[in-house]
Amino acid sequence: MTCCILLLFILLLLIMTSCVCASLVVNVTQSSYQAEENHDVTLEWTFTTRTDGSLNSLNIFCEMFTDVRFFILFQLHKGVEVSKSRHERFAGRVQFDKDVLREGRLRLHMSRLRTDDSGVYLCYVFTGYDERSKKCHLNVTAARATTLRRDPPPTESGTSPESLGRIGLFCVLGLTVVLVLSLFALY
Repeated sequence: MTCCILLLFILLLLIMTSCVCASLVVNVTQSSYQAEENHDVTLEWTFTTRTDGSLNSLNIFCEMFTDVRFFILFQLHKGVEVSKSRHERFAGRVQFDKDVLREGRLRLHMSRLRTDDSGVYLCYVFTGYDERSKKCHLNVTAARATTLRRDPPPTESGTSPESLGRIGLFCVLGLTVVLVLSLFALY
């Protein structure tokens, strides 16, 4: 009898251990992102999900940190986005992909990046049984200057090479007219 109880106790211990091992894990797809001003970027976190696939117990809170303060980037409460909590600097520029949430993926698509979007992005994932977070870095560089077609620089006399060509053409035409008129006058 004691052997049976001991065996049941060990079996119960194994079952409980496997339940604890199935705790929440949060990761980032990339720990660092590099982007250019006025372009777009997609930040992505992955997390373990429950087998029932329900989003009702899923709460996500993402924020951006700078040296001075933090800004709320995204909030999901019981599977529903809370857009009014988003800081005004991200208004209209952050969308999330709801279709991949059930797969344990949070994708935040940021558009029209600005250099002041550079910073640390931290995402907390809360479920009914656990809470974890992971951070990534975003560095937004200034947009490169576009190369515009420029006219050649003017010469020392202040005229451009194109206008010098025209002057030469008119001189040659004028001399030709004078030469033709001179030939008609001689005959």
